[in-house]
Amino acid sequence: MVTSQDLPPKDGYGPVQWRRNLPSRGFRPSIYLAIMGAVSLVSLYPLFNGIKQRRELAREKAWARIHLLPVLQAEADRDAVRRYYNNLEREKAIMKGVPGWEDGKPVYSDEKIHTPRFVILDGAKNI
Repeated sequence: MVTSQDLPPKDGYGPVQWRRNLPSRGFRPSIYLAIMGAVSLVSLYPLFNGIKQRRELAREKAWARIHLLPVLQAEADRDAVRRYYNNLEREKAIMKGVPGWEDGKPVYSDEKIHTPRFVILDGAKNI
């Protein structure tokens, strides 16, 4: 009895499919990276524009305050003069019966004008 050995075909076997045959989904990663970069650049433009605008508004606010300083200082000076004359009137009313008291005479012996170190607020008076 003749036994034949199981041999491959003469032309050989067909190719073995060892890789999964999946269709490609989407673009290459470099295209996604380019799209993401473009979106980032487009979204950063309003951000930097807003920072620039905020800086300009801060500069304008600072200059407005600088230009308002003389007006505010004049207002504070007028208030200090008004308080000074109110204090003189109050001093006259309090010390009217004291002999030898001169109204408005400075406490200090020099002739300089001394600004008050503190302000006395009298809640009952019209300040």
